[in-house]
Amino acid sequence: MSEAVTPRHARHTGGLMRSIYLPRTTDALAFAMSTYGIPLLVLATTRSATLTGAAFALEWIPRLAAFGWAGSVVDRRGAAVVFHLASLGRALALAAGAVLLHLHPSGTVASATVMVLSATTGVLTEFSYIAAETAGAAAGRRAGRRAHRVQAVLLGIDQTATLAGPALAGVLLLAGPPLMLAVITALSLLAALLALRTPHSPVAPARAPTGRSGAGLLTGWRTIRSLPALGWLVTGLTLSNLATGLLQAAGPVIVVKHFGHSTTAVGLVWSAAAAATLFSVTLCRFALDRLGLWPVGAACAALASLGCLAAAQAPDYRSYLVLVAVLMAGEGGMTVVLRTLRSRLIPPEKFGSTLSATILILLLPFPLAGVLTALTPPDALGHVITVCAALQTLGLFCAFARLRTDPALRT
Repeated sequence: MSEAVTPRHARHTGGLMRSIYLPRTTDALAFAMSTYGIPLLVLATTRSATLTGAAFALEWIPRLAAFGWAGSVVDRRGAAVVFHLASLGRALALAAGAVLLHLHPSGTVASATVMVLSATTGVLTEFSYIAAETAGAAAGRRAGRRAHRVQAVLLGIDQTATLAGPALAGVLLLAGPPLMLAVITALSLLAALLALRTPHSPVAPARAPTGRSGAGLLTGWRTIRSLPALGWLVTGLTLSNLATGLLQAAGPVIVVKHFGHSTTAVGLVWSAAAAATLFSVTLCRFALDRLGLWPVGAACAALASLGCLAAAQAPDYRSYLVLVAVLMAGEGGMTVVLRTLRSRLIPPEKFGSTLSATILILLLPFPLAGVLTALTPPDALGHVITVCAALQTLGLFCAFARLRTDPALRT
């Protein structure tokens, strides 16, 4: 029996590697480098905490506006097509930005270029992300009871990219912004080529009103409301993301202004956090086999809450780095639970729209975090983070208390 299963399992794993994991790897690395590299570039250019927070908000607001449209387009056109076109469009935008920064390395043109890149790459990245997640969820459904293993690998890819991306962006930034943008351009082009191998996902019927952003979000919202387990988990994670987003937005200010370290040290914080998350995801992969979704999710929620509360009071850079890593390790475990749950519960023909609505809700706190960072004096950021950490703790406690007896999290 094992002799027959092992080759088939090897072929299945190899197929996932070529069609799902490799495209996701290159796209995730381009995403991580642009998400963390562009705000660092703003701070290095302007030395302004206010503009850094504004850039963070500008990076996320267009992404949120694109989610409804992205989900409906993926449902209508398929994951592979959207993945390819979005990655290609991002490569073209970054190439244009690299040329402009080479010609105008400082001043108004440089600042405007970076701000426009924040918005443009954010929108295109969300299209590729929704498409990649849709393809990954389809692979999880095909894996059956081993769906959490596929989701753990995908999250591991994301965290590995987050581990390498900020540090690589920080190093390349020392060599010059055009070089950093050129490397992200090359990764985006590679992702566009590899996306052609992604299997076609189920598409919505032609008569379905999936072409409009509002219709897609409405479909997704109705689906979330019909799945109480998903709704409660999304609610708790949304409050958690407010605290996490504030730490991300205020990170350059805290590390550079408060602790007196370089912009490269900011990247090291999130690289260490990604390493901790990667370890957490690997551990959760085996823990979920033995304990189930709820115990693992509840333990990770407690870890994230304690880490965030402590990070708000961190006395120095080293303790801040460690506590952010603890926080993100807990977040990583909860994300595995969320991804597994939504791949099990969401109907395939509505997955893109529901995924868009889910992520839109989860990411709404991020632009708010950027605004809070821009409006808060640097010396008061610790107090604001403490308040958000308390909200995170309350939200996660209520969510997992409600989900304790839900059958969807008992398996």
